[in-house]
Amino acid sequence: MRLTILGGGGFRVPLVYRALLGDRGEGRVTHLTLYDLDSTRLTTIRKVLADQAAGHPDPPAVTVTTDLNEAVTGADFVFSAIRVGGLAGRAADERIALDEGVLGQETVGAGGISYGLRTVPVALDIARRIAALSPDAWVINFTNPAGLVTEAMTAHLGDRVIGICDSPVGLGRRVAGALGIDPARTRLDYVGLNHLGWLRGLYADGRDLLPSLFEDEAALTSFEEGKLFGADLLRTLGALPNEYLHYYYFNRESVGSARAAEQTRGAFLHSQQQRFYDSMSTADTAPPAPRAAWHAWDATRLERETTYMAENRDAVGMGERDSCDLESGGYEKVALSLMRAIALDERATLILNVRGRGRIPVLDDDAVIEVPCHVDANGAHPIAGAPLPDHGTGLVCAVKAVERAVIHAATTGDRAHAVKALTIHPLIDSYAVAKRLLGAYQRHFPELAYLGR
Repeated sequence: MRLTILGGGGFRVPLVYRALLGDRGEGRVTHLTLYDLDSTRLTTIRKVLADQAAGHPDPPAVTVTTDLNEAVTGADFVFSAIRVGGLAGRAADERIALDEGVLGQETVGAGGISYGLRTVPVALDIARRIAALSPDAWVINFTNPAGLVTEAMTAHLGDRVIGICDSPVGLGRRVAGALGIDPARTRLDYVGLNHLGWLRGLYADGRDLLPSLFEDEAALTSFEEGKLFGADLLRTLGALPNEYLHYYYFNRESVGSARAAEQTRGAFLHSQQQRFYDSMSTADTAPPAPRAAWHAWDATRLERETTYMAENRDAVGMGERDSCDLESGGYEKVALSLMRAIALDERATLILNVRGRGRIPVLDDDAVIEVPCHVDANGAHPIAGAPLPDHGTGLVCAVKAVERAVIHAATTGDRAHAVKALTIHPLIDSYAVAKRLLGAYQRHFPELAYLGR
């Protein structure tokens, strides 16, 4: 099986390769193509993968290219993990928003809208090329804002594009751990949009264990989300929110903490990863230590995980992350399970971003949502489950309207719809602010010139 990763010079690619190395089953990925506009980063990540592969029998062959058509031609699966504007762009998204006193996070708030307006035109070009050059390929989208970008790509790829996020899986794993249950024994009932969903039930042996969790104060406050939201709010909500809902439930505190921080999350990641890539380029002048690229990457990864959502933890006085919370949800494992389910008809149940087909009745059938799905050779199919919590219905509808306005603006060049997206977002409180934000983003990002002035 042939896999292509778009954004192949990105920092998280070794996580995917680790999953590929661990897959020894029939029909596994035997060839990996990395595509990126930055050849230097491609070279660095290729070194890390070579270190990873050392000692593994018959690892997937790796090739790199800066030619998009070459990258997607002949692929069975394409992972889209692009970042238009790079991490410097993310840092600018955040800072420009904070200067107006609103949130600039890359999927939540003004920053996510700016990022989406830059990304959708590129994602649509990619979708068109894949449809023309590899019409039988399946596209797995990691690019943020993941739900929005996935929905935009369905215009050319239909149900052959599926979005992935590891947040729901990570939440379910942590809840199972708090209850002393093996996560493999559980079934998650989860519903919402990407970065805007709720765990409505966690089932083991046919019984929902969430009610017992809400009754156990120690267990409820023993894991990341329990500490982040607090037991009182979680009991009031009657559901466990995705960690990104902290930006909505504690918006004032989140913005205040972000404005008080020495640097934003995007600025931190930009400087951190730049140090890593720079160190790898200068390492060519000295004799390499054994597996030096891998060790440098892994140390950087650990620092990244340790500081994840640090501003939110500061906002509620949580302190540092516990070691048990450092493991990601495992998006690379979800992706591998998704590929195998489709390619080999190995049926799986996974939480994915797909067209809802009525799963959330207040949204139309084509709206991309994030819910558990049965996956087989014919793709992903949403599973019936608990409805949106009543307190979340309006929020989901509002954010979906924002996503639709971004897609409309990005596909037509209609500047009014870009302003509309910023105006109607629940975390932006003024039309005047929305207009100033778009103007500031356009001055900073030449990619937004298509919207006019």
